[in-house]
Amino acid sequence: MKLACLFSGGKDSTYAIHLAKKQGHDVVCLLSVFPKSEESHLLHYPNLKWTELQSVSLKIPQLIIHSNSDEINDELIAIEKLLQNAKDEFKIDGLVHGGIKSKFQKEKFENLCTKLNLISIAPLWDLEPKKYMNELLDSNFHFMMITVSSDGLDEQWLGKLILKSDIEILNNLSDKFGFNLNFEGGESETFVIDCPLFSNPIKINKFTKNWDGYRGRFEILDAELDFNA
Repeated sequence: MKLACLFSGGKDSTYAIHLAKKQGHDVVCLLSVFPKSEESHLLHYPNLKWTELQSVSLKIPQLIIHSNSDEINDELIAIEKLLQNAKDEFKIDGLVHGGIKSKFQKEKFENLCTKLNLISIAPLWDLEPKKYMNELLDSNFHFMMITVSSDGLDEQWLGKLILKSDIEILNNLSDKFGFNLNFEGGESETFVIDCPLFSNPIKINKFTKNWDGYRGRFEILDAELDFNA
């Protein structure tokens, strides 16, 4: 099938493309909704502008829309508009997304797809967290943590490229502090800088860290595709 991917630049949406392609689907466009603020409960917020570089490296065109409200219904209207645009322009048959455990999110996307006569595909659905995180690294996905907002996750994780050795540490912290190891509850957000789907990795030239003692954000200020890698 020809699919659009709801794309945030993080590990889940990027890996969903990887799995969809392995299943024989053709991911023909990326759909990125820029939320009004970081208070959005449905959408990924930080560093979205740099998804443009990922789109170029993936060689998949990107459609974007800006939401003028953090209300979930308004964000769903924005996603619906993007889906309709993708249907008109790319003749898509369905939508792939990186949902893992959120039934609320999954049902919202399925309802949108039903309304537009599209198929909803969630290849990461119900994956066991530790197995999934190791699978990402085994598949040569290189991603960093760009936000933290949970007990047990401090400033040292901001901008950290996740390695195999970090998975056990994060697993122990998730057991102790009760956060979701795959971060689907918003405990952290991620940004993929390289993976087998990329033609070139992303090189971060300049960044800043914002930390308030509990929550933090790694903000990319300048980045480019690395043609020398």
